[in-house]
Amino acid sequence: MSFGSPPPRSWLFVPADSNKKMMKALESGADAVIFDLEDSVAPAQKPIARELLSLLPDRMDGEPERWVRINPIGTDEHRDDLDLLESLDIDGVVLPKAECGDDVADVAAALAPRSLPIHAIVTETAASLFGLLSYNDCCSSLAAMSWGAEDLSAALGASSKYTAGGDLAFTYQLARSLCLAGAVAAEVQPVDGVFADFRDEAGLVAEARAAASEGFTGKLAIHPAQIAPINAAFTPSQAEIEHARAIVDAFAAQPDAGVLSVDGKMVDRPHLVQARRVLARSR
Repeated sequence: MSFGSPPPRSWLFVPADSNKKMMKALESGADAVIFDLEDSVAPAQKPIARELLSLLPDRMDGEPERWVRINPIGTDEHRDDLDLLESLDIDGVVLPKAECGDDVADVAAALAPRSLPIHAIVTETAASLFGLLSYNDCCSSLAAMSWGAEDLSAALGASSKYTAGGDLAFTYQLARSLCLAGAVAAEVQPVDGVFADFRDEAGLVAEARAAASEGFTGKLAIHPAQIAPINAAFTPSQAEIEHARAIVDAFAAQPDAGVLSVDGKMVDRPHLVQARRVLARSR
């Protein structure tokens, strides 16, 4: 049974106004590189960033997927970014500060007739938290949804997004959970947000493993050092793959069964759904 190409585990942001950083990102081992035209690029540098993107060398075998984060809908830079995309050889577009499914549909329409996959960052404004179900069936171009705490914190006027104990405050935990549920409802990839302290590998590993266990299938990154831990966290182990394949094979052999015994344990249809997801993420 074929499950198609697995989704990117690691999505690495890199500012598009630095050719050196962009080339380093392409050699980082990330599954997907996001060339950023938004937050990491100062307004005066955005035209330079667009020019550097247009001059990127042709793809090499084994390179990461190439994505571009454009500026948000309604900004002066948004149209210039869309015009640039017409000439770029990329795999998709990252849309920041999306507030509802209509935003994704609008960008897809603006890109037509070219059909590029869209990765929407869906929790960066106050209004966005009320629109997570609107991505369901909004647009066939929607491929992934991720969440962000930094912009949301600024939008809410928060002095901190953490509790006194160092955990994410409830509002940001809620945003994260809504993103996960919204992405699953829309049948697109749920991608966990950034772990900001790129020097804290242990903290990154713990957060990435927790995200994978909850249902996220990838994670945003801001530094090449984060790629290997993220890829490891979102790669099913050989034991998990073998168990998942045993479940899928058992139900294939007995398609009318509701409950089966696999490896001495009872499994039912929800286990089959999860097994298929594990195989879809295997490499």
